[in-house]
Amino acid sequence: MAKTEVERYAEVDPAEVPSAAWGWSKLTPRTWYAFGVFAIIFLLGMLHGNHQGHVEDWFLITFAATIAIVMVRDIIMRGRGLLR
Repeated sequence: MAKTEVERYAEVDPAEVPSAAWGWSKLTPRTWYAFGVFAIIFLLGMLHGNHQGHVEDWFLITFAATIAIVMVRDIIMRGRGLLR
């Protein structure tokens, strides 16, 4: 007789990672957002330094802005249901 329960596919095998049964082995979007905010603060914090030219400043600002744009895009796409 066929099973009526839906088999869910987990990306991690619970035999290898026991905590996978509780859902603790995946990095959540919240973790990535926290890392992104930390990276932005870190990059902008490096603006205060002992460098003479401003080329480094532009690179730091560009990388921080790129991370912020990617994070905002991800939040919007998840909110609309276009990403899981």
